[in-house]
Amino acid sequence: MSTALIIVDLQNDYFSGGRMTLHDVDRAAENAAQLLEYFRRTDQTRFHIQHTWDDPSAPFFVAGTPGAEIHESVAPRADEPVIVKHFPNSFRESPLLEELRRAGVEKLTICGAMSHICIDATTRAAVDLGFDCAVVHDACATRDVEFQGKKVAAPDVHAAYMSALGFAYAKMLTTQEAQK
Repeated sequence: MSTALIIVDLQNDYFSGGRMTLHDVDRAAENAAQLLEYFRRTDQTRFHIQHTWDDPSAPFFVAGTPGAEIHESVAPRADEPVIVKHFPNSFRESPLLEELRRAGVEKLTICGAMSHICIDATTRAAVDLGFDCAVVHDACATRDVEFQGKKVAAPDVHAAYMSALGFAYAKMLTTQEAQK
């Protein structure tokens, strides 16, 4: 059963100095880089997902800006596909499903950002499309959010989404577990 690594939206705007800095994103990127190196070393399929917006007034990931570029810690090699998307779900109106099927992939190892949006949407869609999924929770990052005047800290947002995905959609793994 062929497995692919899917690195979602680890782009410059999410890092220090970017337009939408995430909590503990450096740790998540370091773990994602370890996964990427493992998948390269074991010659397994890898896909980089890059979210862009064409609207120059978008809050972040504006196409053609340095902030929309994939972060250097997980930069793709020339032979690694980059799937550009415009929605939280990495499959929506993108070639990802077609590329995964062409590669004979049945299992996905997913990491990246943001835990509560694109990781959640992509994982749920992948399962609905028939993939067996694992989310590497320590290679994902998010940010504080607010709901009805209540601030929810990033670690709590992350825990809530990982627990929901782990309950019904994906195996939850650490970076070390994902390399076995």
